Amino acid sequence: MRTPTLSTVLSIGLAIGLSATFVASTSLGQSTSTEETGDDGTIPFALPQSGPFTPAEIGIENNQAITDWFRSSHANAAAEAFSHWDDEGEIQASCATCHSGEGFRDFHGLDGTEAGVIDGTINVGGVVDCGTCHNAGLAEVREVTFPSGVVHPVQGVEASCLTCHQGRSAGVDVVNAIADLDVDTPDPSLRFINPHYATAAATWLGGYGAAGYHLPDREYSGRFFHARPVASCNSCHEPHTLEIEFEPCLTCHQADSPQDIRIARQSYDGSGNTSVGIKSDIDANAAMLLSMIEDYTDEVVGIPVIYDGARYPYFFADANNDGVVDTSDGRPVAYADWTPRSLRSAFNWKLVTADPGNYAHNPHYALELLYDSIEDLSGPLAIDMDDLNLLR
Repeated sequence: MRTPTLSTVLSIGLAIGLSATFVASTSLGQSTSTEETGDDGTIPFALPQSGPFTPAEIGIENNQAITDWFRSSHANAAAEAFSHWDDEGEIQASCATCHSGEGFRDFHGLDGTEAGVIDGTINVGGVVDCGTCHNAGLAEVREVTFPSGVVHPVQGVEASCLTCHQGRSAGVDVVNAIADLDVDTPDPSLRFINPHYATAAATWLGGYGAAGYHLPDREYSGRFFHARPVASCNSCHEPHTLEIEFEPCLTCHQADSPQDIRIARQSYDGSGNTSVGIKSDIDANAAMLLSMIEDYTDEVVGIPVIYDGARYPYFFADANNDGVVDTSDGRPVAYADWTPRSLRSAFNWKLVTADPGNYAHNPHYALELLYDSIEDLSGPLAIDMDDLNLLR
């Protein structure tokens, strides 16, 4: 497993405020003078001026923050999110903004280059490092543009969260793809449009952010304004571990976990069970929508689809309807018989389920997208929405 080296961790620590009195060589047993610095004037890492010493005696100002970050998913260099491009030797420019601290700084111009573009080669091996969120120039980033085109104002570290958790596609991409096409006729030009992963910011802004496919003449809940003091990502997430700080929730909610919190007395999934968290309703409706997408491709289109969350592009063909993904030359066959109706429903399903915290980030918006997509498919499937007993 590839993890950040000691020198990487210490040099990152220096970037967020560690003091250094002299430079050590890569051999921890040898020291050099303070004049020996890097080409850019920075000190690689610090050790005491004289020995003997033990590591426990070395005071590190931000030791706890570094420790917390080191065990978070943001620091896991072996994760697919950061190791995907290892064989290529560099990270694609279109991906580098969020999959490398170096790329993030390049995109926002925090490294002195032009903002809004990736100017150079972004090396593999990077993670969401300390400089991604603690760079002094981040205070100058005042707005973030979402895939929908919405420009949202940000302050400080909020720019980091919203840049990388907004997704890569929005409802407008679906609108443009299916324009002027017959709603229930497969079109070979259509391909699955992936909203991407960990889309918390897109969910949070709701209808205002226009991340989902919005059916005409429908209104959608906007940004989820929680009770004060919950006003930003750091209101709920510990910024270094990324874990949820649940104790503040207990001020207003009686529950054993965030997943058990219910925001309404109504049942949205038709079960009538209001003793469980709203997550249960969202999960149930998401499962229903996926099942209806599968039924629609089978009964209306005639070419069934199979979903496989472990392989991109996730939706695959099952032309002979044997319940097994079709293959060609040993490779799975991506589903290519999308209709405008199935494509927009699949996009909304993926957007909602791509955010595992949808029940906290914006449960209203998640439920609305699911309900509208279920209703959209109910017509050609001859399903009476009243029989489902769902609420929007």
